[in-house]
Amino acid sequence: MKLRLSLVVLSCVLSIATGLVLARRSGAGAAAGSRSRPRIGLSMDTLKEERWQGDRDMFVRQAGQLGAEVFVQSANSDDTRQIHDVEGLLTQGIDVLVIIPHDGAACAKAVEKAHEAGVPVLAYDRLITGCDLDLYLTFDNVKVGELQARLLVERLGSGKKIVRIYGSKTDNNAMLFKQGQDNVLAPLIKSGAIEVAHEDWAQDWRPENAKKIANAAITKAGRGFDAILASNDGTAGGAIQALTEEGLAGKVLVTGQDADLAACQRIVAGTQFMTIYKPLSRLANKAAELAVKLARRQPVVARAEIDNGKIAVPSVLLDVIAVTKDNIGETVIKDGFRTRKEVFKGMTNE
Repeated sequence: MKLRLSLVVLSCVLSIATGLVLARRSGAGAAAGSRSRPRIGLSMDTLKEERWQGDRDMFVRQAGQLGAEVFVQSANSDDTRQIHDVEGLLTQGIDVLVIIPHDGAACAKAVEKAHEAGVPVLAYDRLITGCDLDLYLTFDNVKVGELQARLLVERLGSGKKIVRIYGSKTDNNAMLFKQGQDNVLAPLIKSGAIEVAHEDWAQDWRPENAKKIANAAITKAGRGFDAILASNDGTAGGAIQALTEEGLAGKVLVTGQDADLAACQRIVAGTQFMTIYKPLSRLANKAAELAVKLARRQPVVARAEIDNGKIAVPSVLLDVIAVTKDNIGETVIKDGFRTRKEVFKGMTNE
């Protein structure tokens, strides 16, 4: 059964802010809305990374507190397996499907299958393209890239050479991070204030692929570059391994994202310049809240729209925070995302 989406634009008398209310109308929706304990299907790309294990645990915990039951599947970065996972979740009678896609385009098929079963779909952190996606929740990924590039430029000044390591081409977020970086860098590159010595995409965000890119940059430019603009902490870690082998760690600025523990430790040690702190508890908790509302066919307010190549998807965007050695104590540590003890582990000059 194909879901029908009703959008109502809200206007506020005292503000220019507007929003969209999602209202579900279908026979399946009525049945799901009456269930005392909603069933949520969570289809994840991978659980190999520390970040995604945390997302899963926080999402399941918050959904449980809201009275829902969560069924989790991880596809191990395999598109075919993720589609099969979705099919399995649908056979369990879920009321809403939450997807963290490995490939945003490939998962359009999963959205179609869910809609055929009368189940709404929420894309978590990564956009699903080319389909009638119901709702998208993420951080402001363009701003992530802008913050990475802006802090790097402010620290470097002009006349510098950088290496750019992008994320996975199958992840739409990687494109958005690059878009944000380009917003800052494009005019500087055009004027000659910044030169890109080497650039490439790290398949599946794997650190080993980022290390290969950094090695290629070193082979190409030797020691003649000043920074590596890596799009997340995993790729930053791979790049820093290459720099360490060449005796360049701490001498070349490296950016990141996600505030992984290893990245926070590298920041206080001086081998990584910055990361982007995306309060994952807010993302996971908000996703659980929205998923429960969709499962119960309750109204959801989304104040943004993101074009996924087929429709303007109602979207909820959360803010992000740039973290350096100077403010790590007032951000990730103060929030309890990381403890001071674990961040400064093994350091005698804490």
